[in-house]
Amino acid sequence: MDEGHIISRLFGGAGNQLFQYAAGRALADRLGCDLVLDSRYVAGSQDRGDCFEHFAKARFTRDAALPPAKPDGLLRYGIWRLFGQSPRLYREKSLGFDPQLRALPLNSYLHGYWQSERYFGDVDQLRADLAFTAVLSDENAAIAAQIGAAKTPVSFHVRRGDYLAAGAYAACTPDYYRAAAAHLSDRFGPLTCFVFSNDPTWARDNLALGHDTVVVDINDETTGHFDLHLQSLCAHHVIANSTFSWWAAWLNPSPDKQVIAPKQWFAKGQATNPDLIPADWVTL
Repeated sequence: MDEGHIISRLFGGAGNQLFQYAAGRALADRLGCDLVLDSRYVAGSQDRGDCFEHFAKARFTRDAALPPAKPDGLLRYGIWRLFGQSPRLYREKSLGFDPQLRALPLNSYLHGYWQSERYFGDVDQLRADLAFTAVLSDENAAIAAQIGAAKTPVSFHVRRGDYLAAGAYAACTPDYYRAAAAHLSDRFGPLTCFVFSNDPTWARDNLALGHDTVVVDINDETTGHFDLHLQSLCAHHVIANSTFSWWAAWLNPSPDKQVIAPKQWFAKGQATNPDLIPADWVTL
């Protein structure tokens, strides 16, 4: 890092952190420098900590002098922000793709969600970077084997819980999941539906998909990284309006996969991101 580097700030859950890594890694690759991850803002969370302990092949370092954080004192933090000291802050302007990010110089500090494949789709090594390296528990290994043995395994991600109270997101309806199952079965025949949800009881009571269904209820927030990996093992994906299942689908390397995503990502009247869904995914 003699000549400079790129720093990407991590915040939010695993899906958000993966976008923050991917955008920063792509920029660092273009500049031929190291990527530094600033994990100070997720380090204190017990259920949404730094997810990169599960991705040991990711290319980054933490060995760099970081700019002041708010807990270091508002004066120091304000001086850094106000006077543009190095590393220079570049903050996301909107949720859509920002072409200026791709042209940033060395010693830029990225603060944003960066939720678009357009930032990193040309980085061939990225899926190898994000190969899941944590050892599966026996229960999760059994589900992985079940997915591997199924003829047409499809992951269905149902996110409720926090979405019912947050206001910015609208939980996907049973009609969405049934329409997605019908779309996939028209093309691929009978499915085995692996349902991942933070409300498995609701999923059992409300999702009649018309196909063999397995509700995977062995993980919680602290072991949710296993759910991400298990979803990525499926042949096809029905994602929720969640970056968690977005990444589970994207990390499936199969060129034959079909990904179904909801047309309505945010609650009505909330923000929009026209660049979030890759062009080859289907929206319903």
